[in-house]
Formats: sequence, C-alpha cells, structure tokens
Amino acid sequence: MRVLNYDYLVVGSGMAGLSTARHLSEHGHVLVVTKKERQESNTNYAQGGIACVTLEDDTFEMHVADTLDAGAGLCDEDVVRKIVADGPARMDELRSIGMHFTERDKSSGEPDLGREGGHSKRRILHAGDITGRHVEETLLKNVESNPNIKILENTMAIDLVTRNFSFGPECVGAYLLDTVTGEIFAVRATYTVLATGGAGKVYLYTTNPDVATAGGIAIAWRAGAEIRNMEFIQFHPTCLYHPEAKSFLISEAVRGEGAELVDADGVPFMARYDKRGALAPRDIVARAIDHEMKSRGIECVYLDIRHKGRDFLTKRFPNIFEKCLQFGIDMSKDLIPVVPAAHYCCGGIKTTVDGRTNIKGLLAVGETASTGLHGANRLASNSLLEAIVCAYRAAQWIVANPRKADISDIVIPPWVYGEAVPSDERVVVAHNWEEVRTCMWDYVGIVRTDKRLERALTRITNIRREIRQYYFDYFVTRDTLELRNIADVAWLIIKSAMHRKESRGLHYTLDYPETKLVAEDTVLRRTSGDDL
Repeated sequence: MRVLNYDYLVVGSGMAGLSTARHLSEHGHVLVVTKKERQESNTNYAQGGIACVTLEDDTFEMHVADTLDAGAGLCDEDVVRKIVADGPARMDELRSIGMHFTERDKSSGEPDLGREGGHSKRRILHAGDITGRHVEETLLKNVESNPNIKILENTMAIDLVTRNFSFGPECVGAYLLDTVTGEIFAVRATYTVLATGGAGKVYLYTTNPDVATAGGIAIAWRAGAEIRNMEFIQFHPTCLYHPEAKSFLISEAVRGEGAELVDADGVPFMARYDKRGALAPRDIVARAIDHEMKSRGIECVYLDIRHKGRDFLTKRFPNIFEKCLQFGIDMSKDLIPVVPAAHYCCGGIKTTVDGRTNIKGLLAVGETASTGLHGANRLASNSLLEAIVCAYRAAQWIVANPRKADISDIVIPPWVYGEAVPSDERVVVAHNWEEVRTCMWDYVGIVRTDKRLERALTRITNIRREIRQYYFDYFVTRDTLELRNIADVAWLIIKSAMHRKESRGLHYTLDYPETKLVAEDTVLRRTSGDDL
C-alpha cells in the first residue's frame, strides 16, 4: 500500500478547509483531499453572506445577543464572543487576498449590508447573491499558487488511522480512496483536520450539494470522537418548490429585503406565529410553514417580493432572479413557491473554538464541527463566519503545539481487502441510499414524536446491518462509503433526538413540547454495541 507523508492533512476543500490549509502552509507541507472537484463544497453554494459587525451602529454585543437568542439557550457564550469579535480581522484577511464584497457606495467603499432572520441589524457582508462562490474562488486562487499546498481531487477519506493509548485514541493520518482508479492508500500526518461540511444528504430533500454526506462526522465517530447535539438539523424555510429545481435555495436575504411569506391568495401568515414575522429565526419559520402545509393540506407556501420591482431584484438577486426565470417564475410579477428542506447541521464533532477534538492529533473545523457557536439553532450567515474564524484559530493552535513524536516512524497497517470482490449488486446500494433518506425525512424531520423516532431507529439499525455486511463483502467504492456514512450519521441523529426529552430550537417533539429550564448538550461516543 502506498503511504504519503505530509506535515498536515486537511480533508475538505470548502472555506474551512482551504483557510486552514493556507495558514498551515506557512509552517509545513499540506495535503488537501476532496472527494470531487476542488470547488464542489457547501461553501460554493452559500448565497446569503457572512455575518460580521462592520458599521458603527452595530456592536459585538448586539451580534452576540442575536446569536444567543437564536441558539435557544444552548450556545457557549464564551465561544460566541470569541468568534464574533474575531470576525472583522478575518474579513480583512479575505479582502487582502482578493475578496470583493458588494458595496453600497463605491466612492466611500461602504459595504452593502444585508439583513436576515434573527438579526437585529444589517450586518451581512455579501457578494451579490452568490457570496459562497466568490469566497471559494478567492481562496482557491490563493491556495493553488501556493507551492506548499497540494490538492488531490476525487479522493475520499475512508477512515482515520489511529493508535490507542491509556489517555485515548491518537490520530496519525487516514486511509484514502482514489475514486477514479479505486486505489486505497494512506497519508501519514502530524495533524489531521476534518473540514468535510454538513449532512444534508442524510435527508430526502435538502438544499445541500451531493457531496454533503456527513463523511467527517462519521469517520470521526468511528475513530472514537465525541459527537455533540446531532438532533439539531436546521431546515431552511424557503427552498424553491419545482419538480426540476433540484432543491434550489431562495436565500433568506430575500426576506431580509422585504419578502413576505404568504398563502396562495397572497395573504401573509407569519405574524400569527412570531412578532418578527418572516424575519423570525429559521426554526420558527420552518415550523410555521410545516404547520401551514399540513393543516391546510397544501404542497407549498409562497414568497411575495413583487413590490420591490424588477430593477431592484435583478440588481440585488441576479442569480436567484435568473434561476427562477428558468422555471417560469418572474419574481417581480409572480409568487415564488417554497417549502422547507434540510440545510445545516448545527451539531457535529465536539470541538473547542480552535478545532481540538478528544482525539490527539485530530481537529475539525466548519460545519462538521460543533464548537458551541450555534447551540440549538444557527443564526443566519454565522456559518461562514465560524468557518474562517475557527480555521484560523485551529491553524494557530497546531503551529503553537507541534507533535513531539516522530510521526514518520509510525507504521501504518496495510489495507486489508480480505475476500472482498467487485460488486454485482449496485442496486442494493441505491435502494438503501433512498431508504435511509426517506426514513429520515418521514420520521426525523421538523416535527418529531417518540413513536416516529423508534420506527426510524429500527429501520436505520437494520439498514446499517445490511451495509456493514455489504461493506466487507465487496470492494470499497465512493457509493458504498457515502452510504455507510449517511447511515451512521442518521443513526447518530436519531439517538441524539431520542435522548432529548424537551423541545428546544430545531428539535421539536409533540411528546415533550416544553423547554427545560436548564439547557444541556447531547454528547455521544461510540461503544462496542454501536458496531452492530
């Protein structure tokens, strides 16, 4: 088996992964692996922008207060303060490498700040309505010209390479799959950083791209990492409802600019649910839409921003306007049909604000990590802020704490193929993939009950048994790895949801509608019984 040696291994090529890599490259050689093309990440699809205190009429205290309010009592206030306060410096860093945010006044350079649900002020830095794409392009341009960084595309992490000690597991690298050639090889590294993004594809309907299959969370859990608050899956309230749209997101910034949520007759309904109306936090808006759809027996609700006019809409939301037109919807004349869809994972690998996990040598940053910033519900546009701040802090911590042991002397066991053969039953993978996602959508969605969760646990447990047998019988492929990962993370979401006997933030259960006075995290760690 081929073994590569690098100072640092970064898994994932979104904002968190690339930011970590560029900072670490000043102190050693970095390998970035990504399972598809390098630009294919959740970052690349982020529309809204980055929440950051910028103008004098806004303050860190206001941003902190909005974050804590959205997080429903479960945020780590110290972490919130550190990330919010670090925001301006990281935005200056982005600008220094070529990032351009949309300006209200080009002569003065004043930014055109947006406002989204849960924010008391306009504080969203954006680049039109495709902020994430511009961020990704800026970072890639910087990283690709860096001789200390190598990017391997079409390369997927299978599992971490660990050694067990009295203090717990230690990570020394990872087994990787070249998804084009099928070769399995290993990377030996002093530090491994997981930046693999979210878990949207665990659900049948999601705003996430196909790469969001929870790989980082799954492989960290299998290695012994603590996983926190996986019950808190954020459903974005406004995904375009159209049979050919493939879950295209209508940014929350559209509501920030005055769009109302209405029924088919154009009558607003959000005031009945929250005094903030359409700009209430996402958990409240998603539940309201879910209730409207189920109580009325309708397939969708609508966004109404017709009063803003074509000129404003084509300037502020050029990408969204054009995309809607492709499906026969003119935002300046028509109501926009929308439904909720799985969007963001507020839980993940339990880390400190600088990315440290309970596994020595392993860090996690971005959506795959649970730092304590989001609590029970993420405040809009805090995700990219967390990604770039925590990436910087993780790199700083790594540099300040070099591994003393000579990692190059560690022997990585060769991959064992056993009696595995090429699969002639790919239909099994496809069937189980759909069954996992349908089960999660039907039973572990916006509104939950004990009975639904018990049904989901039984089904997912049986599917995991099938997958485990299939995994060992046949050669490893990208499809089998992704199926294995989404099934493991589906199980983690269900177990976490069953543990929480209350309704808080994104976790709403009809059996326990009240919120407990004391907020507590849900933390899971793999045990021998979890291996089925």
